[in-house]
Amino acid sequence: MTPAERLAGPPGKVRYTTLMAVLVLALAAAGTAALTYGSVKIPYADVFDILTGRAEDPSPFRTIVLDVRLPRVLLGAAVGAGLAVIGTALQALVRNPLADPFLLGVSSGASAGAVGVIVLGWGAGLAITVTIPAASFVGAFLALVVVYALAREPGGGFTTGRLVLAGVAVSYILSALTSLILVVSARADHLQEVLYWTLGGLGSARWDTLAVPLTVLALGTAVLLALARPLDLLLVGEEGATVLGLDTARFRAGVFVLASLLTGVLVAHSGAIGFVGLMVPHAARMLVGAGHRALLPVAAMMGAVFLVVADLAARTLAAPQDIPVGVLTALTGGPFFLWQLRRGRAREGVTA
Repeated sequence: MTPAERLAGPPGKVRYTTLMAVLVLALAAAGTAALTYGSVKIPYADVFDILTGRAEDPSPFRTIVLDVRLPRVLLGAAVGAGLAVIGTALQALVRNPLADPFLLGVSSGASAGAVGVIVLGWGAGLAITVTIPAASFVGAFLALVVVYALAREPGGGFTTGRLVLAGVAVSYILSALTSLILVVSARADHLQEVLYWTLGGLGSARWDTLAVPLTVLALGTAVLLALARPLDLLLVGEEGATVLGLDTARFRAGVFVLASLLTGVLVAHSGAIGFVGLMVPHAARMLVGAGHRALLPVAAMMGAVFLVVADLAARTLAAPQDIPVGVLTALTGGPFFLWQLRRGRAREGVTA
């Protein structure tokens, strides 16, 4: 994080309120477009009538809007907001601008846990609501602990190089583990499911599965907002935070658990979608500074807008073919990652 980002003050109340209002309108516009466009284009007037209950019964588009696209929009907004919030917290936690659930191997760990449950068939009746999220959480937490241990230097700090190398190494190992699970299962019908978890997508969104990610997102974001001051203290450095009364080791452990829980639940419903948690926090800091009480809500809204728009593009660019949204986020996030890595090398050098 640059000194300018650390020292940037909070925005004025009027400016911040205006910004949040603009983001709400942007999310509403993106959601409306996502309900309208796809393999079947539905007129805006029909979408409005369906949402307000004024459509003629039976409406030929009611099922598409209410049962297919609307749950997908809500899941996309939840996953985008959640990944952005997690990325914001992780970047403060390890004081590194490249921290992201995908790059740190957390998403890969969650995917490996989910794939293992799918292949082994554990808790088939409760898979999407209990077993898969639980396995994803365990995988995400273990991955984050391993990356943290590998990247941490004797003095307690991190460098960009060590963090990225540890995250990439853990991701490769977990990807290999996922492939091994698939091969050992010897069932061809698992291939499509595993591909979904590794590439990321929102096509499985259903009304009966939305409660868990929405609830966990709301509670997790509320907890992180309550922890805004300790997250701000970490920006001044390990020693400074300790002097100011923060037990950094205990605080990091608690936020790691929370980040793993959020990542596990989101990945259990969307697969591994990369780079949202890397790009969005940087864009949000440019607008409101580094103070987390103002930053977290803006990052959440921007993440929701970004992923809803990305999923709309994934559904329409090659319609009727549905491109995994994780492919598009990787295509946009990859160049951003390389740019940030180059900035990091210019500031500190990359050391293994």
